[in-house]
Amino acid sequence: MSVDNARSTTHDADDDVRNQDILIYVNGDIVHRNEAKVSVYDSGFMLGDGMWEGMRLYNGKWAFFEEHMDRLFDSCKAVSLDIGMSREQVADALDKTAHANDMHTDVHCRLMVTRGVKVKPFQHPSLSRSGPTVVIIMEHSKPVNRLLSGGIRLASVPQVRGLPHSQDAKYNSHSKLNCVLACLQAEAAGADEGLMLDPNGFVNTTNACNFFIVRKGEVWTSTGDYCMNGVTRQKVIDLCRANDIPVHEKNYSLYETYSADEAFLTGTFGAQTPVSDIDGKLIGNGSAGPMTLRIRDLYMALVKEYVG
Repeated sequence: MSVDNARSTTHDADDDVRNQDILIYVNGDIVHRNEAKVSVYDSGFMLGDGMWEGMRLYNGKWAFFEEHMDRLFDSCKAVSLDIGMSREQVADALDKTAHANDMHTDVHCRLMVTRGVKVKPFQHPSLSRSGPTVVIIMEHSKPVNRLLSGGIRLASVPQVRGLPHSQDAKYNSHSKLNCVLACLQAEAAGADEGLMLDPNGFVNTTNACNFFIVRKGEVWTSTGDYCMNGVTRQKVIDLCRANDIPVHEKNYSLYETYSADEAFLTGTFGAQTPVSDIDGKLIGNGSAGPMTLRIRDLYMALVKEYVG
């Protein structure tokens, strides 16, 4: 089980006093966090109309930057949101913000792009006429040690991942109410995060991360039809294939999940976070299992290779 009864999330980080004085990028300006503001007429604030990316800085380099930009630019194109910047300009803005904060490693970034300020407080995209709003928040951030070993508790929740023609989960959008509701349902059940099913009742993802189980030496994850196309998720699948670890993207139910030998989550912040129990049922011995640890080692070796 978890090492204590405190509520955890996959984004729990060690406190760092330096974050009280971070500088934030807002539309080309780099300002103190207390001065970083957007308009109440901004389409992101008003409607959740925008896309974002979470990235990590290792040794001065953004891990898997190309894949993150693919997802960001593809998502923005799909909703006709012109970022107003090239990939090279985004990279330059990230580097300038990191330099202004004297940040080099163990840094988490949230890059946010909205459709911009609206001329009236209504829904139609044509009312956003001043160009996009671009914000970059960087924090000194390391996952807490207890999550690397003890894991987190999940509860299956009634909130499901929607159909692609409802709101495709592949959009990393500012509209996160679906996931927030799942998180609230998990909290009401006494868990840390919610395990969400797809519209057909198969296990899909959590409210914050992609989800994997290990059964008899095989790694299983969802088909990907209803979940975020996670960069870390894909890296884990690729690593398994490259290292002769059987991996399957498939439909499976809570039945197979409860009897799994191991379970873990993937995400940019926590990389691979073990799961201790689901709906009160212990998974394995309640801590990071051998396959989770092996995949974590392979992933960190890949990051080191990428950042040189």
